[in-house]
Amino acid sequence: MPGIRTILFAVPITLAVLSSATATAPAGATHSHPGTSLTCHGEGVDPDARVRHRTEIVIHAPLRTIWKLQTNVARWPSWQASVKTAERLDHGRFRKGSAFRWTTPVPPNPATPATELEITSTVKQLRPNSCIRWTGPAIGEGLRIDGVHVWNFTAVKGGVRVSTEETHTGAQVDADVPTATEILRQGLEAWLRELKTAAEARTDDRRN
Repeated sequence: MPGIRTILFAVPITLAVLSSATATAPAGATHSHPGTSLTCHGEGVDPDARVRHRTEIVIHAPLRTIWKLQTNVARWPSWQASVKTAERLDHGRFRKGSAFRWTTPVPPNPATPATELEITSTVKQLRPNSCIRWTGPAIGEGLRIDGVHVWNFTAVKGGVRVSTEETHTGAQVDADVPTATEILRQGLEAWLRELKTAAEARTDDRRN
């Protein structure tokens, strides 16, 4: 997370941008939902976590394009600026039980020095073209975050609404919940914007 820029699960928790959900939000803006929670096969984020955020965006691209970008983990660095490396730890289609390892830099902050987070995520629930839930630790020098990340993909007029929610637990994030939550919010919103940019660019390329 930037500040604790995690990209955690895909987080990435790259954490970095603030945006508020308002009725006059511009097209492409993310929208926060502080009072609701996402699930996949009935399982959601950590109900006891103090650091949590949910947000969503509408992407004007086919669901298959968005799903492929999100689940082709090895290609994340090609469209997510904060993901430096990414590799699948299993083979075949992206499914329940799939695991992947990825890294992201973390700048210095009051709680920890500059470091690189290594995140190992495991898919716990998945419904193709509908939802994903993965969990796992993000570990760096003087820092450990345990996260749960849920994604929902819903067809809407003109595209797909991508909703995501993540929780973090750990001594460092629990020591400053407001800051950790803001970092998480920024990271999730950055992920959605980059996913939108990548998916819509591919759609435009195919039209031309």
